[in-house]
Amino acid sequence: MLSCGVIIAALLAVCLRPAAAEDTCPAGTRGVPGIPGLPGIPGRDGRDGVKGEKGSPGITVNLDKDGEKGYRGDPGIQGSPGKRGVPGNPGPAGPQGPPGVQGDPSDSKPQSAFCVSRETTENPTSNSPIIFKNAITNIDEHFNIIEGKFVCHIPGTYYFAFHTTLFQKSLCVILMVNGQKKANFCDHIQNAVNHYQVSSGGFAVYLRQDEKVWLETNNMNGMFAAKNKGNSVFSGFLISAH
Repeated sequence: MLSCGVIIAALLAVCLRPAAAEDTCPAGTRGVPGIPGLPGIPGRDGRDGVKGEKGSPGITVNLDKDGEKGYRGDPGIQGSPGKRGVPGNPGPAGPQGPPGVQGDPSDSKPQSAFCVSRETTENPTSNSPIIFKNAITNIDEHFNIIEGKFVCHIPGTYYFAFHTTLFQKSLCVILMVNGQKKANFCDHIQNAVNHYQVSSGGFAVYLRQDEKVWLETNNMNGMFAAKNKGNSVFSGFLISAH
């Protein structure tokens, strides 16, 4: 594109050139086209056009029905345990269950034990079984209250013990097994006036079926028993069966 200065110079050269007879164009011939004019100044923006009509509504996609269901995601990491809740109220008692199966008698451990007391202020008869009238414990009635003797029903090793109260007289207690003296325990009172004293002893012995054990006294028979002033007891139990 030619610059404005070049175009103006060309116009001046044509206009100022001297006229000559030979240069005169014959009448009726077309002249040389002129140089194009300069571009005009850009015009201003036109006014806004009229607002067009409202278009038709678009298509709505229903994702719940028409959309495809995605794949199930991987399970997340297990969270930490929550706090323990408040315990609920106790439920009602359930129905009673059926009775259990009866156990084998051979599995039960054999038992034999007794504890008897003599509750009288009368001294026992010398050289005879001491009678203990009150049975505190007497499993399976192995101790004969009337005779004052223990009868062995389960062969094995037994332990026998006595605890007696003395009053104003000395006392000797003899442990008898089938008529034989197995042990002798004596306690002597020095001052016989209103004097109480306690005597005790124990003995372990092996017994066979139906053998009997009892206590006796000799001429020192000061065994005594009274409410709130002492008692006299005789006891025994099975240590191990054989």
